[in-house]
Amino acid sequence: MTEIIIAAASLIAGCIAGFAVFRYVATGKYRQIIEEAGKEAEVIKEKKLLEVKEKFLNKKAELEKEVQQRNQQIQQHENRLKQRELGLNQRQDELNRKKNEIENDRKRLENQQQGLARREEELKALEAQEREKLEAISGLSADEARERLVESLKDEAKTNAASYINEIMDEAKLTANKEAKRIVIQSIQRVATETAIENSVTVFHIDNDEVKGRIIGREGRNIRALEAATGVEIVVDDTPEAIVISAFDPVRREICRLALHQLVSDGRIHPARIEEVVAKVTKQVEEEIIETGKRTAIDLGIHGLHPELVRIVGKMKYRSSYGQNLLQHARETANLCAVMASELGLNPKKAKRAGLLHDIGKVPDEEPEMPHAIYGAKLAEKYKEKPDICNAIGAHHDEMEMTSLLAPIVQVCDAISGARPGARREIVEAYIKRLNDLENIAMSYPGVTKTYAIQAGRELRVIVGADKIDDKQTESLSNEIAKKIQDEMTYPGQVKITVIRETRAVSYAK
Repeated sequence: MTEIIIAAASLIAGCIAGFAVFRYVATGKYRQIIEEAGKEAEVIKEKKLLEVKEKFLNKKAELEKEVQQRNQQIQQHENRLKQRELGLNQRQDELNRKKNEIENDRKRLENQQQGLARREEELKALEAQEREKLEAISGLSADEARERLVESLKDEAKTNAASYINEIMDEAKLTANKEAKRIVIQSIQRVATETAIENSVTVFHIDNDEVKGRIIGREGRNIRALEAATGVEIVVDDTPEAIVISAFDPVRREICRLALHQLVSDGRIHPARIEEVVAKVTKQVEEEIIETGKRTAIDLGIHGLHPELVRIVGKMKYRSSYGQNLLQHARETANLCAVMASELGLNPKKAKRAGLLHDIGKVPDEEPEMPHAIYGAKLAEKYKEKPDICNAIGAHHDEMEMTSLLAPIVQVCDAISGARPGARREIVEAYIKRLNDLENIAMSYPGVTKTYAIQAGRELRVIVGADKIDDKQTESLSNEIAKKIQDEMTYPGQVKITVIRETRAVSYAK
């Protein structure tokens, strides 16, 4: 036990001694490490100081360089400002110099104006003296002399204007007449149609005269029922194997003719059957009208027409204008428009469309209180036709201002179609009235002694008194008469006005 204690004590004493030795050794190393660390810190410190000094010097150099650049810029700005100031001073001097010059010019102009005013007063005084002398010499006042001078200048201007107008017209005719004739003649030649004159009566042929009695019926009841249902007048006379249907409306005549055909073929003729057949035929005619309109549009190559316009075109088949079938006239005008538009480099399809529709105002469902051209333009506009086509329809009788090139083409082609020999016929009374109006217009001018309308109204000869109108005034008189006829009258083709002035010397031998 004692040994154990001694051993333990020895062990403890050895441990204490070893710890002391270790501590001594460790303390020395620590000091050495501290010293080395201090030396390294000094080295690092010196390096950092050197780096800081180097950066400082670099920054200082950069700042000095920047300051130098800014100083240079400031110096440059100062130089520019000095130059501008110098330029402004020069401009100020220049402005002052110009101001002085302007002031001198103003004073000089004032002096000149004063001198001019004095001279003007002197001239006025001299003019007054000369006028007094002239009035005393001529025996006329200044106003009277001025009026005479103005009148003489007016007469001279009118004469010169008339001569100038005639020269221009002659020159235009030389250059344009040949080409216009070529286009018109070629268009007419390429569109050849037959001329058909329609009457206001239709003849219905029958096999024998016995049928007439069945058509008349007991006490005329059948014929009265037929007339009441169709709105026509049926004339049954001694003409063999024929019954005359009379009415101004071709549609009514056609309905009556077809109804009579069915009644005679069927053999049953009485008022109830007549009404039934007339109603059936009326429906058939309406269908035929639509079919005719479609067939016409297809034949002419016109597409996209409104169904109502197609129906109106079909109705033209049963209408006539001055004896000319309206549908035939519309087709002919359409073809003429297409040919003429092609010759002039315009769209032939549009021209053909406008030519076909130009007279749709003549077949209204209700009678309008306006010219047919204006009404036709409103119909076309209602059914979504293009503005240039509407204008061509409305302006083909000069009742609307022409705003497209199609309008004069339609107007010319309409006149060509209507002016074919035998294409139309006028009522005698209207024809005579037109000739009288031509002569009366010419007689309304002073100096006219006689007038003669010749060549079926296509030429007007005007005879004037030689003592009332001179040769120069005849030119202006013919132009004035032509313009008045053009403004106030409606006529086919053109009217030539010839003014004749002759001097006659009469003596007697005794």
